[in-house]
Amino acid sequence: MMFNDLGHITFKIILTVLLSSLIGVEREIRHKGADLRTHILVGVSSALVSLTSIYLFDIYKSQTPSIDPTRMIAGIITGIGFLCAGTIMRGESDVKGLTTAAALWVVSGIGIAVGVGYYSAAILVTLITFIVLIFMRSIERFLSDKFKNFNS
Repeated sequence: MMFNDLGHITFKIILTVLLSSLIGVEREIRHKGADLRTHILVGVSSALVSLTSIYLFDIYKSQTPSIDPTRMIAGIITGIGFLCAGTIMRGESDVKGLTTAAALWVVSGIGIAVGVGYYSAAILVTLITFIVLIFMRSIERFLSDKFKNFNS
């Protein structure tokens, strides 16, 4: 893999922006705190750390002990978990921000997948996440209305 190939790196970053944007647009339309820009930044930063991790592994692979590229990815997951926790707000009778936190976590995973070159999974997860965010809301409302007296 050519890590200094600007075209290859540009493709990965642009793909991450496009996939993260698809999720971010839905959050933006719903006026959520973590909006389009937030989702793009999370995805792009995840891709960057993944690319950097693989780059470092490639540079130092002949040395003993070798560098483990998954350690940087584990750091992404920890950091995103902290960021996501900040988007969750608990009210008197409800919790808000869980879907946004989950969307941020997914976008982070999308960035990681694109960063390491796992495009098919990144695209598939983006499409599934977008469908879930758009269409599951009406199903949730239907079920909530249908079964609102079920627990009474």
